[in-house]
Order: sequence, then structure tokens, then C-alpha cells
Amino acid sequence: MATSGTSRVGIIGYGLAGRVFHAPLVAATPGLELAVIVTGDPERAARARSDHPDAEVVPDIEALFGRRPPVDLVVVAAPNQAHVPLARRSIAEGIPVVVDKPLATSARDGRRLVAEADRAGGLLTVFQNRRWDGDFLTVRRLLAEGRLGRVHRFESRFERWRPALREGSWREDPDPALAGGLLFDLGSHLIDQALVLFGPAVSVYAEVDRRRTGSAVDDDTFVALTHAGGVRSHLWVGALVARSGPRVRVLGDRAGYTRDGMDVQESQLGAGLGPRSPGWGREGAERDGTLGAGPETERVPTEAGAYEAFYAGVVRALAGDGPVPVDPGDAVTVLEVIEAARRSSSTGTVVHLGPDADAD
Repeated sequence: MATSGTSRVGIIGYGLAGRVFHAPLVAATPGLELAVIVTGDPERAARARSDHPDAEVVPDIEALFGRRPPVDLVVVAAPNQAHVPLARRSIAEGIPVVVDKPLATSARDGRRLVAEADRAGGLLTVFQNRRWDGDFLTVRRLLAEGRLGRVHRFESRFERWRPALREGSWREDPDPALAGGLLFDLGSHLIDQALVLFGPAVSVYAEVDRRRTGSAVDDDTFVALTHAGGVRSHLWVGALVARSGPRVRVLGDRAGYTRDGMDVQESQLGAGLGPRSPGWGREGAERDGTLGAGPETERVPTEAGAYEAFYAGVVRALAGDGPVPVDPGDAVTVLEVIEAARRSSSTGTVVHLGPDADAD
């Protein structure tokens, strides 16, 4: 039973998202209790019972939504095509819901879901955890301090060397209804980060490609955004990148900032560590970024990553003490950019957004 002031959480799905990200973060968050895990896979169910012995593991969503007393929060960590149906079910049951990114497989479905939640007065938010990457937090700090001056270019990469296909994975399935491929996956994070840092995009140009032998989904994508404020963002995601570029590079009229390497929190979670572990979210000084102009540079300590801040924000929102940590409207905007990127790649043209947007 949940203690007074503690919200019972049910997680739907125990693949990568549910097992590595959501379950450990929920379990480590004061004010939340991991009460139920839903998975129909026997091996994953056994792993869930081992990882979280105090949680009830059930085989289907009817066992979750039929539970009495009901859970106080549902986390949708199922494959992308299930995000909207499961979130709608939670909203209809009057249960607040966290949806893993992307919110939906289309901007239209995302808009409809947000409108449905608004009409019901339900809490809906999206797990854009990369807003709490250490490098992203460092860039935000440098911008707030004015140390870069007026920024004109932002470059960001999630590049990996994973040439082998994940056989049998829905992420490798070309069916548009499944929203597989890297643009929906890692691209959702890069686009969200760019929009948070530099505001709405007014145009999109993209090159969406398949590079791995036998690949049926995009695995090498470049997206260029022009923001309303004039900043240009260049974003790369790739699975066949033998030598990666800088994780992030920001150029301003006073200085530039560069940093290599992915945020450490995903690997820490995969190794069984979490927010309560020593060294959580922190990296060695050898991975600090560089700030400067010309020959004059300095090392800049990287902010500690803080994925736990997402669920701490959820706790506050459940208590009525603040907004949700990620506005679902932001997630719809990300989907609009993804769709514009696909149109741009297929036509070889720049796609415009906003009031004078190109017609679908």
C-alpha cells in the first residue's frame, strides 16, 4: 500500500524504456511508489519481479486498469504505436499519464490526444528526459550567463556505431504506423532540445537516409532548422557512424562551446545505478567541454545530469504545486517538425512552418 502522500505508479511495458529508464527513476523518486508493472512477456515479467520485488507484475492492461484501489499515475513505456491508445485509456479512467517520447506517431494524433486530455482536465506529460542531460544543462547555463554572446549556430549529434540490424524489433519495421527509425527515436530528443534552447522553427530542411545493409528504416538523418529568432540548428542522428563529431557545438559572436561524448545517465541506468548512487549524472573532468574564441579557450565543467528532475516535476504537478515538467504541446510541435523533415527529404525542398506553412 502507498503511504500517505505517495502516488502509486503503474508502468506499461518493460522493454528498454520501462526497464532502464522509467522503473528505476520512479522507484527512486520521493512521493512515488512503483506499484504495478505490465508486461505480457514471460522473460520480462521474471526480470521485473527480480528488479522490483515489491511491485505487482501483471500480464495485460485490464489487470492494471481493473485494479482496486487504482493506481494514481500511469506511465506508458510501450512501443510507439501504443502510446495514444494507452494514454487515451488512462485519460478515460481519470488517471494522470506520462507518455514516453514520441507522444504519438503523427502530429494529428498528438493534437487530438492533448485536446482530449484538456477536455477531461487530465494530467498528461511526455518523457523528454534529454532536457536533463548534463551537456544540455551546461548549454542552457552558458546561454543564461551570456558567455556565448548572440548565438547564430547550434550543432547537436546523437551518433552511434551500431551497424547490425536489431532483427525482429518494431524499431526496424518500415510500417509508418509503428514510427520506427532514428528520426522518431533519437531525433525526437534533438529537435526538442533545439526548440527549448532557441524557440520555434520557421523552416526545416532534412536528409533522411538508410545506410545499413538491409535497413528498412531511417538510420542516418540530418535536420536543419531555422528558428524564428534567426539561429540555425544542425542536427544529426546516425547508427552507422564510425567516427562521431562533437556531441554539441554552439557558436556565438562572443565565444563558442564544444563538447564530446554522450551524457552518462543512460549508461549508468543500464549498469543498475540511479539517482541515489554515488557519482550519479557526473562525469570526469577529462570530458568537460571547451569554451572560447580563437586560441583563447577554457575548460567548462559539465553540469550534473538530472533525469530524476522529470519525475520530481511530476510529483509536484500531481500535488497541484506546479505545471507538468514537459508541456505535451511541445511534444506535438516536435512531431510537426519530424513530419516536415520527412516531407523535406522526400521532395528535396525546404519546408516552411507557422502561419505561412506549406500545405500538406
